[in-house]
Amino acid sequence: MKLIIVESPTKAKTISRFLDKGYFVESSFGHLRDLPKKKMGIDIENDFKPEYEISDKSKKRANELKKLAKKADEVILASDEDREGEAIAWHLIQILFANSQQPTATSYQRIVFHEITKNAILEALKNPRDLDMNLVDAQQARRILDRLVGYELSPFLWKKIRYGLSAGRVQSVAVRLIVEREEEIRKFKKEEYWSIAAEIKKLGNWEIDSKEFQENKFEARLIKIDNKSIPKLGIKSKSEAKKIEKDLEKADYKVEKVTKKETKKNPLPPFTTSTLQQSANNGLGFSAKQTMMLAQQLYEGVNLGDKGSTGLITYMRTDSLNLSKDSLKRAEDYIKNKFGKEYAQQRFYRTKSKGAQEAHEAIRPTDPERNPESIEKYLDNRQYKLYKLIWERMVASQMASAVSDLTTIDVLATVRAQNLVPLQLLQLRATGSIIKFEGFLKVYPMKSEEIILPEVEEKENLDLIKVISEQHFTQPPARYTEASLVKKLEEEGIGRPSTYAPTLSTIQDRGYVEKVERKFQPKEIGELVNKLLVEHFPKIVDLKFTAGMEEDLDEIAEGKIKWVPVVKDFYKPFKENLMKKEKEINKKDLTEEATDKKCEKCGSPMIIKLGRFGKFMACSNYPECKNTKQIGSDGKIEEPETTDEKCEKCGKPMVIKIGRYGKFLGCSGYPDCRNIKPIVKSTGVKCPECGKGEIVEKKSKKGRIFYACDKYPKCKFSLWSKPTGELCPKCESLMVFGAKGKTRCSSKECGYEKS
Repeated sequence: MKLIIVESPTKAKTISRFLDKGYFVESSFGHLRDLPKKKMGIDIENDFKPEYEISDKSKKRANELKKLAKKADEVILASDEDREGEAIAWHLIQILFANSQQPTATSYQRIVFHEITKNAILEALKNPRDLDMNLVDAQQARRILDRLVGYELSPFLWKKIRYGLSAGRVQSVAVRLIVEREEEIRKFKKEEYWSIAAEIKKLGNWEIDSKEFQENKFEARLIKIDNKSIPKLGIKSKSEAKKIEKDLEKADYKVEKVTKKETKKNPLPPFTTSTLQQSANNGLGFSAKQTMMLAQQLYEGVNLGDKGSTGLITYMRTDSLNLSKDSLKRAEDYIKNKFGKEYAQQRFYRTKSKGAQEAHEAIRPTDPERNPESIEKYLDNRQYKLYKLIWERMVASQMASAVSDLTTIDVLATVRAQNLVPLQLLQLRATGSIIKFEGFLKVYPMKSEEIILPEVEEKENLDLIKVISEQHFTQPPARYTEASLVKKLEEEGIGRPSTYAPTLSTIQDRGYVEKVERKFQPKEIGELVNKLLVEHFPKIVDLKFTAGMEEDLDEIAEGKIKWVPVVKDFYKPFKENLMKKEKEINKKDLTEEATDKKCEKCGSPMIIKLGRFGKFMACSNYPECKNTKQIGSDGKIEEPETTDEKCEKCGKPMVIKIGRYGKFLGCSGYPDCRNIKPIVKSTGVKCPECGKGEIVEKKSKKGRIFYACDKYPKCKFSLWSKPTGELCPKCESLMVFGAKGKTRCSSKECGYEKS
């Protein structure tokens, strides 16, 4: 018997389909060993030697795999071909062969593949390779660096700011980017500017709104005055705009120049991890975490009925743009058969990012001929959308360019004096585009609008219909979305494909930032921690330093440098600075702010403090006086709002207070009475499960809003999305609000959706 070990049971199930009875495929369920949870687990004095242990939840599985390995003729390690996958394989070797001599090539084999298909698995089994200790060392170095920062810096934050805080290398840089963007927005001062255009037509007496009238009119924007180009912010006031508007109203119009040319638009390359996360966030509303979870499911295998569990896409953690020869040929055949040979064009792409794994492949369908519609019934709604996105992008990348006819009409508006001498020349421009050949747009539509201009000739006179002047204001920089933050991290060389999704989840879970209307905003505690790190630990949050560390890890993975010196060079100055700051920084200087207000209860000065739920005002005579006041988001004191509800414990009025998870009801007799209760926001939708309760809005421990029956715990019905009150016409489950104004069925199995 040959034992193959992979990371997940789904992957094991898919691979089992391709092998005969001589193979036994099992899963390790991810990492079995890691650094200990309750201590640092790194021997700093002994070249940062890590101390690994099998977690309690993994001990049973580790023992089961040991027993299976003893019975096997050969152990084959088939974890993913990246640093983490290589580390999983190495840890498995240490566990399975711990009581024997140093493992040899005959005691285990290491195989790798980029897709879970029969050909890929059989080919991998024919070509086993040695364990790549350079990849293992790079993963160990990353893990050790992150542990050193976390275990050394987090207790410092507990002492100086608040217990429970933590810091990480990549996460802290992500928070810095979000905080600095917020500071830019606060400092931004809007500027007024105006745009001016003229709606003009060919000479002729057509009835307004007739087909001929519509076909012979067009809009041209003002671009020059007396041959001087107008910059975007060139027209700064209404009075200036009105003057130009009057000049255009009395001007004579003539075609100055007509330019026609053919333009080509090339398809985008296939997806890498970061571009997939960006497109799924922008187009589908998926978070990076959601995208990677769904991609993992598509990679490991989905049950396609009679065909069984089938891997639908290649490995989804990659920064390579390569495509295999076989996939290129199959995509070409599909395109020729489906659309015609003129639509096919084989293309090769190469990534520009440093440290990219060119031996890997881009994210693509395992079989380009397996179009999304052919397997839609086997996928849930979100799986289908993501597969469709991946399939369309890869197939389009192998198609011909889209060809358009671009027409530019330059119009000269001449303002004349009574003696017909030109006083002023105003130049306007209209641009039109007509798609001549769809090319890749046949598969991968991109936002573009055809603008058809009438046929005109140079020197031809035109008539003015009306002048259009519009007021605008410059906009502040946009807050980061998940898509734009991933793009920024990649551009700066921060993190790698496997780190983007966990980084974005971590900074939200830690309470440093929150998403408002799908955009990141820093919380007060995030801004304070960032300020401390920027001022006192600048290297930790320095973009260039962090990017340089990523390059060092890449060089370790390539065998160019050793990992211990890299860790040592980082740790020594970091530790020295940490010890220095332990003495220099006072907690009160960071977390307390003096005010000129006096406590109405004891007369002591009131101070502003930072608590778990944000800033609040408190008496400096604490704990003798426990008087506190809420501070709103505008920085002003908020007196608790009294409600008509009475406290069932002491009879005093209940007031609205703000806590970690938002507003709640608290007794006005606090601290003598500590009674609290949640504020319930009803959706007005009856619970479909018990038929008695109503669906109300709630918040999870991590601050995420969800919807549940108000009869909990008797009824445990819950949803992550807000219900509309309608029932699905297909399965009669509740409909919920989805992305982009759509509603969808709450049942994952159904997948019904409507606009």
